[in-house]
Amino acid sequence: MYNVRGRVQGVGFRNFVQRCALEIGVDGYTRNLSDGRVEVLAQGSAEDLQRIEALLWRGPAWAEVIDVVREETNVRALTGFGIRI
Repeated sequence: MYNVRGRVQGVGFRNFVQRCALEIGVDGYTRNLSDGRVEVLAQGSAEDLQRIEALLWRGPAWAEVIDVVREETNVRALTGFGIRI
């Protein structure tokens, strides 16, 4: 799981993450948090997760990423990649 901090809400960040995740082939979801961060749960190979993390640091054009924190988490296997509200 990743928590992304900065100007990441209202700039198309979740759509960017979903598009990248589907291209890479990881499963999971992304959602806005009430404190202004974006949460990303991604499941895939170590290489695919490295690719996602690098993209989270970049974000879409209007985003300004300050920090990306990775936390290990145990969750059931997910299929596909969605945006949660």
